[in-house]
Amino acid sequence: MLHHSTAPTLFARFALAALVLSFSAAVYAEKADKDKPMNVEADALRYEDTRQTSVFTGNVVLTKGTILMRGAKMDVRQDPQGNQFGLLVGTPEKPGFFRQKREGLDEWIEGEGERIEYDSKAETVLFTGRAVLRRYRGTQLNDVTEGSQILYNSQTEVFSVKGGASNRTAANPKGRVQTMLTPIPDAPAPAPAPDPAKLRPSNQLTEPKK
Repeated sequence: MLHHSTAPTLFARFALAALVLSFSAAVYAEKADKDKPMNVEADALRYEDTRQTSVFTGNVVLTKGTILMRGAKMDVRQDPQGNQFGLLVGTPEKPGFFRQKREGLDEWIEGEGERIEYDSKAETVLFTGRAVLRRYRGTQLNDVTEGSQILYNSQTEVFSVKGGASNRTAANPKGRVQTMLTPIPDAPAPAPAPDPAKLRPSNQLTEPKK
């Protein structure tokens, strides 16, 4: 269900041959998000019936379960099967923003890009143009990846990153993919159990006489 609100252009599939990373094969993004209603707020809305598309402009905020998206403009489309597709566009000063919780963990995935394409059917998010993907453990930043394009699959928790011209900076003139990965600390060893109370033998079977 799309609450107007209604989800952008169909997400383009492509192969990225730069870098593929996986958080964990046994841990997934919040599973219930796919079936949650999509709610969108904006300064203005234009609905095109022929394309079955809603175009939101001005301070766009989208929520869908634990998913949060923010940007300057968003095209939203929903197909007859109820799958939702959204194309979020930011500005040069303020890129589009995406956030989603990981299933069963106090961890969050955050991403930014000049364009963000969300596909609820494939459960993928594509960040394009100065793309950044971050992972937080609670409120602590754990991992950061930067590239010209980042394709994140929230079902498998695998993301692919591609470098390029849009990722070039003075510190990175070739626009190469850059990643910072923080080791996960070992769980603290459980404290040893206290010794059980020791019983002292008594040579008397009855209470001593007073």
